[in-house]
Amino acid sequence: MSHKNQHNTSVNSSGTQPEQNASPVSEPAPAAPTATTPAPAPKTPSTTKIIKLTEPEHEKLKTDAAKAAENWDKFLRASADFDNYRKRVTREKEELTRSARETVIASLLPALDNLERALDHSPEGTPLHDGLLQVQKQFDRSLAEFGLAEITVKPGDAFNPNLHEAISHLESNDQPDGAIIQQVQSGYKLAEKLIRPARVVVSKGKGDTTDKTAAESETPAEPKSENKTDAAADKKNPWFKSPFTK
Repeated sequence: MSHKNQHNTSVNSSGTQPEQNASPVSEPAPAAPTATTPAPAPKTPSTTKIIKLTEPEHEKLKTDAAKAAENWDKFLRASADFDNYRKRVTREKEELTRSARETVIASLLPALDNLERALDHSPEGTPLHDGLLQVQKQFDRSLAEFGLAEITVKPGDAFNPNLHEAISHLESNDQPDGAIIQQVQSGYKLAEKLIRPARVVVSKGKGDTTDKTAAESETPAEPKSENKTDAAADKKNPWFKSPFTK
């Protein structure tokens, strides 16, 4: 009871009663965190040690280094040899494939020749001729896929010894000297390699029959032999002695 009265009758030092609605004193705001520089890492002590080798150890180290260099050189040589071997095997394989292809195609050329002869001797427009023509076209398409190409030859073309084979030379008034008169057998190339030359008849120019006749008429006649007359005169000569008489 006395405590309540004391609280009600208490006054400040100035003699006035304190205000009931006074605002409390605001506390200061916390400071914003600032970036701090990380502390340097502690230095670790160096672990490098200087090792002193003895003379035998030094010699062994030199020997091992020489063996390592020798083994590296052997490795490089083996790698180069293997690379060359791989290239050689690939080249030999390609050459074997090409040789086998050439052999097979060369064995089919006589059949193509007979097919051409059958076409030449069959009347055009007949079922036989049309059937042979279709077979020839099929042969040409199939062989062209392997690189086979026929050598084109026409009358009047210049003779080429790299592509043609002359089987005869004839005089011709239509074709000049060295020109092809006729193709007897077709030639073929396989991938720019000559498989079989075209067999042709080559012209040797116009015939000079007039000049030959004139030259023969101007040739002087040979003198007749007078051996028989000389022998008869020797027999009549008294001083003549035959070597066969004793």
